[in-house]
Formats: sequence, structure tokens, C-alpha cells
Amino acid sequence: MVNIEIDGKQVSVPKGSTIMDGAKQIGVYIPHFCYHKKLSIAANCRMCLVQVEKAPKPLPACATPVMDGMKVYTHSQQAVNAQKGVMEFLLINHPLDCPICDQGGECQLQDLAVGYGASGSRYTETKRVVVNKNLGPLISTDMTRCIHCTRCVRFGQEIAGIMELGMAGRGEHSEILSFVGKTVDSELSGNVIDLCPVGALVSKPFRYSARTWELSRRKSISPHCGLGSNLVVQVKQNRVMRVLPRDNEAINECWLSDKDRFSYEGLNSEDRLTRPMIKRDGQWSECDWPEALEFTAQALKSVKQKHGAESIAALGSAHSTTEELYLLQQLLRAMGSGNVDHRLRQSDFRVDEKLQGIPWLGTSIAEISQLRSALIIGSTLRKDHPLIAQRLRQAVKNGMELNIVNPLDDDLLTRVKNKIIVAPASMAKVLSEILKAAAEIKGSEQAQAIKKYIDVANVSSSADAFAIASSLIENAPAAVYLGNLSQHHPDYSSLRILTSLIAEITGASFGVLGEAANSVGAYLAGAVPEISTFPLPMRVGNLQSGLNAAEMLGYQNDKNDKCRAFVLMNIEPEFDTYDSPKALETIQSSDFVVSLNIYQGNAKEYADVLLPITPFSETSGTFVNTEGKIQSFNGVVSPLGDARPGWKVLRVLANLLDLEGFNYETSEQVREEIFPSGIEVNKYLNNNLKNIDGTLTISEVHGIQRIGEVPTYQADPIVRRAESLQCTQDAAPPKAWMTTAMLEKFGVKAGDQIIIKQGEKSLSIETAHDEKLPFNCIRLAGSHPRTYGLGALFGELEVEKI
Repeated sequence: MVNIEIDGKQVSVPKGSTIMDGAKQIGVYIPHFCYHKKLSIAANCRMCLVQVEKAPKPLPACATPVMDGMKVYTHSQQAVNAQKGVMEFLLINHPLDCPICDQGGECQLQDLAVGYGASGSRYTETKRVVVNKNLGPLISTDMTRCIHCTRCVRFGQEIAGIMELGMAGRGEHSEILSFVGKTVDSELSGNVIDLCPVGALVSKPFRYSARTWELSRRKSISPHCGLGSNLVVQVKQNRVMRVLPRDNEAINECWLSDKDRFSYEGLNSEDRLTRPMIKRDGQWSECDWPEALEFTAQALKSVKQKHGAESIAALGSAHSTTEELYLLQQLLRAMGSGNVDHRLRQSDFRVDEKLQGIPWLGTSIAEISQLRSALIIGSTLRKDHPLIAQRLRQAVKNGMELNIVNPLDDDLLTRVKNKIIVAPASMAKVLSEILKAAAEIKGSEQAQAIKKYIDVANVSSSADAFAIASSLIENAPAAVYLGNLSQHHPDYSSLRILTSLIAEITGASFGVLGEAANSVGAYLAGAVPEISTFPLPMRVGNLQSGLNAAEMLGYQNDKNDKCRAFVLMNIEPEFDTYDSPKALETIQSSDFVVSLNIYQGNAKEYADVLLPITPFSETSGTFVNTEGKIQSFNGVVSPLGDARPGWKVLRVLANLLDLEGFNYETSEQVREEIFPSGIEVNKYLNNNLKNIDGTLTISEVHGIQRIGEVPTYQADPIVRRAESLQCTQDAAPPKAWMTTAMLEKFGVKAGDQIIIKQGEKSLSIETAHDEKLPFNCIRLAGSHPRTYGLGALFGELEVEKI
């Protein structure tokens, strides 16, 4: 520690700290523009000049290391004169357009000009003008306002991992610009809007829509990715106008992904369902709530009476609140059915009965930054988990070794130590090779314990498998994570077993990357059919097991004919299921379907009743994120139209069905029942499996395999309706990506149209070239209006040339 004095106050700071660090520690504010706590030191704005005793001239506080006994004066005459001089230079070319600038009222330059600017300018020459740049659909530019702090440039290089902006020219000819003909397309790009201290970079969707002093600021939690990022939602006249990050170092730090930041546009979509609707004699008509709920209750009673309680099924979403999912499963179980699930894109459920607890991240989110080695299995990491990918990038900078086993070789914008890119059907075999390599490295005792699992695989370890196993064993702490692609994989159980064995023998932690903000909360709420196999904190009246999502929707067997009525909550089966055509066929062939949804969408094609429920912004509730952190929030605006919170709708429906135990007045009462006082969620989180003998299978597929990831901006109903996000490159229409060898095999070239068949379904689609794909594979995204009618996310394809 080094002892220094700042404005007469003594402070001790770690060796290597700067004057700015010391000032922040004791609450002394030093004006600055280019300095940011998460970015490297640039010291190019010079606004933080301070007087240091015995120094011949003012020094920049952000870049001056402390020395023992140093005396600093931040508000001396010399310091203030220096700061005022810098401010005068900054304002020489700055336009006086504060009245029309979106940054007005929250502008650092505006604030500091009050304290350090003059009443008039001595500069009489012509001011420079800089041409605006097109940076894409999310960021609007007024580059004449730029003061060259380079925060946006450093953010791209250091946090986003890709240099999309840079500074060209010298002196007053300097300007920030993108590469020629390029836009800013990073999944974290919106953070440069927050970082910009002036109005040079502002939000394009928000531009000219409201003034900052007109907005109310309310805290909330994002429902999208597994982190449950902390939000500040800004509201005007009962409408969400903008979303900003709320600092939480343990979760999202001070960043937001573009999905979390701009998806609010979907909350105000014209597709919002605002009145209950009933279909009678093939005709849809609006009605009031009592009529719609009474109609629904009578229909469910009729199905139960005719086919039995086991014929009723409920499908929810991990984007819903824990309270909504809890009441959904309570409703079903009180009626006598255990057919409830939220894992709609999962197709393999063989490990359900072997769970010892709730699948989770395996470590805290913050601990990712301290890892020395990590293995990511089956994940489009940057798109599915942008802020976890960012933490892994920072860890790699600090020496972590990143290893990948994946069917896709997307650029992770960081150094990858080892990677094995294989077809989906070969992923289990590769994990077996890594397991065998780890056993050979660890020695005979450990090898004997898992020999039977290695024998099932009958593999020999490759050099890459040895390298990955060595990385996990030799670098502690290490972690192994299963991504979204693995969870959707038709052989997920084998991947899960092999991954847990690899983690066990290497000493690494084992985690499952949550697909949505409430992935852990959905389990805690009991929204799974095998509810009796692992402990849960809340009261469940009926522990009866039921059908899982694959059985309800008929992905892999014929049990679906048992489901004659469906309660759908916050899902669109054409986009949110593993095999959309099969799911729609099953739902449409049932006797009765009620859809509790935020939007109309295509529900009129398969539902009998539409009940408008509210999104996260219009209800109170709780998410439990992928690390098991309970995060409760309140609604930030009133419900739109006649929409009502999902938990209220389910409560009233249960009352009409004459079910006991549904006397809740507030969502807090529901939450207290799920999470009793003093609950420790961690004791319910456990990725270990029991009695796994006989579950592990290693199969090979020799046909053309589909790799069907879920596009980042098609992942949930709200994001699908965010107009600006749908204009980005990540939302471009899907293509059939394949290698040169595959294109030649079919006699086509990139850009040609081909017909792809999957089972009995087919579609015509454009081809595209990607030499990094594994042999005999076609990358074709699912969960998209263009492709959802084709079939399962994974499976065998046939190709015909047009």
C-alpha cells in the first residue's frame, strides 16, 4: 500500500494505482472524459489535470501512478486553470446544438462546461464539421460533437473483442469512423452509447422520442439470456422509452447486450394482445375476462371428464416469472395432471430421473473471470450468452486457456487454445476421447472408476483431446460448460453424462449455461414433470409425474395422443419448440387450446381462446438466473389494454375450476410460498447425476446432418418483435451454409437456390459458403419464420438442386 494525500485527506491505495483511483476511494471528484473504470488508460482528453507537489506542470490524474508521500491538489488555482484551459479547447469546435441534442440533460460535457467553461468563446474562426457515419440500425451519429475521448474505440478492442471503430487523421482533422462500408455489428454495440460522454453516439431507436428529464427511472430485470441482467427502465406516459444498464458487478457489471437494451421495442408492438378472444364456429370475437375465463374453465373440465386429467398438458417458458410458472404447474397438478414442462427446445430427457438437483452454472458468474481453463461444449457463445462470452474474453487476457467442442467454428473474438469442430452426431464420441485422455493422464486409479464408460465409447484419444484434457487438469480453477446447442441436441443425455465425468476426473466445475433468465427458477417453480426426483423448496400438492415436452408434443414417440388439451403460457410453438411442425400438428389435433400470451402472433391458427397476459415490464415477479441468484422486480408501467399479469389469470382460472389453495392477493404471497424466508437456493442446485449406468450411448449418423441453432434475435417473443434488432445483420434471413466440397457435391454455388428436405417437409432456400463447418453438415437456423416449417433443429437432410 502507498500513502498519499489528496486535498489534505490521507488515503492508502495499492501500489500501481493512479491518482484517480485514490480520489475515487475518498469521494473526491476529478473531472474527466476519456477515463472509464472498465477501459484502459488513454489520457487523451486531459480534463483530469491536477496539481502534484514538486511537479513542474499539471499531471493527468487518470495516468499518473501514485508515489509514497505524494501530495495532490485537485481544486488548486493551478489545477482549475489547467482544467478550464482544456475545456476551452474542447469547446472550440463543439456545436452549440444542446437544444436538439439527445444527450442534453445527461451530457458530461454540458455538466463540466457549467463548472469549467467560460461565458463566451475567444475562438472566432470557422468551426469544423464532420460528416455523420452510418453505423447500422442501433447507433445514430452526430460526429461533429465528438471530443475524441476514444472510449468507443477502446470498448470495441478491449470489451467487445473486435475493433469496429477507430480514429483516423490528426489534429482537428481527427475523426472516429468505422471501416469503409462497414457498420457496427457487435452483439454488445449499444454500450458505446452509454460510454460516449457527449451526443456523438446516441440510440437510433430512442432518438428524438423523449427528453431525459421527462423520463421516470425504474429498476427491473431482463428476461432474455441466462444472466438476468439488471436494468434501468425509463418510462414516459406509461410507455417504456429506453433501457439502460444498472451496475451489478456480480452479474452484468456495467454492460448490456443489444438484446437486453433494444428489445423494449417489442413491448410496444402492434401485435400486442390487449383483449381476450374466443373462437366460436371458426370465427374469432373479442370478449370480456369473465366470459373468456368461464369458457376456458368449462372446456378444461369437459376434456378432463371425457379423457381424464392426464389428457391435459401445460407448456410454459423460462422467460416467464417464477410465480407464473409455479401457478401454472400447481393448476395442472391440482387438476390431477403432471404434464407440465418449460424445456420446449430440449428433445432428450433420459437424465430427468437421474437428476440430484437443479441444473445450473456450477459457479458464480463473477468466478468465470478467475478461471484458468474452460471448455465450452455446443454453444453459439457470443450470441446466446454475450456477457458470459465477454467475461471469458477478459479471462483469456489474464491467461485462461479457452477450449471448444462445437459443430460451429464461429469467431469468439478471443484466443482459443484448443478446438474440435465436429458434426453434431460425433460430439459424444469426441467427449469420450477427452474423457479417455483425462483418465490416461490422471493414472490407473481414476481410469478404473470410469473404465466402463470409456469401454462403451470404444474410442482412441486424439492429440486435440489430450490437449483439452491436459488444459483442464493442469490449470485450476477450471470449468466445463454445456451450451444451448448441447441442450437441444438429440443425444443431450450422453453429452451431459460425459461432461460430468470429464469435470469429475479433471477436477473442473461443471455447469449448464441457462437459456433464459429464469432457467433455474423454472425448475424451482416445479415446472417439470419429474418433480419428485429431486428436492424443491416449495409446497406441491400433487407429486405425480407426467409427460415431458417431447412426449407431449410427439417429437420422439406416440404418447402425444394422450394430450387432448393444452395450456400454453408465453410461448409460440412454431418458434419455441425443438420440432415445430410436429409440435403444431400435435397442438392443432387436440380438442382444446388456450394461449396465455403477450401477443396474437399465429395463435389464431391453433388456439381456441386467447388470454392477454403482461410482459415482465407490466408485472411484478422473480427470476432465478443461471447462477441461482433470486432477483425480484416490480412492474414499471401499467398493463396495456385489458392485459393482466399471468399469475392473476391462473389464480382466477383455478378458482373457476374449483381448485383449492389459490387464494393469493399479490405476487409477493406466491413468491413467499416458493421461497420461504431464509431459503438457501444453493442447496437445491446440483449438476450431478445418479445411477447413470446404461444411459450412455454413442451413435453415429452418416447422412447429411442439420446444425440448427436458434438465432439470437428469434429466441423469445419480445425480441422477435423488436424492429431495430430485426434490422441487424444477426437477424438476416437464414441461409443453408455449407463447405466448398458440399456445394460441389450438389452442383451449386453460393447464392443459388436449393430444396432441402427433412422428413416429409421441404423448403427452398439460398446457399452460402462456410469452409469452417464439419464434413457432411449444413448449417440452417431454426425458430425463424423462414425455416420453422422444415423440422427438428437437428436431424438428417436431403438436398435437391433446383
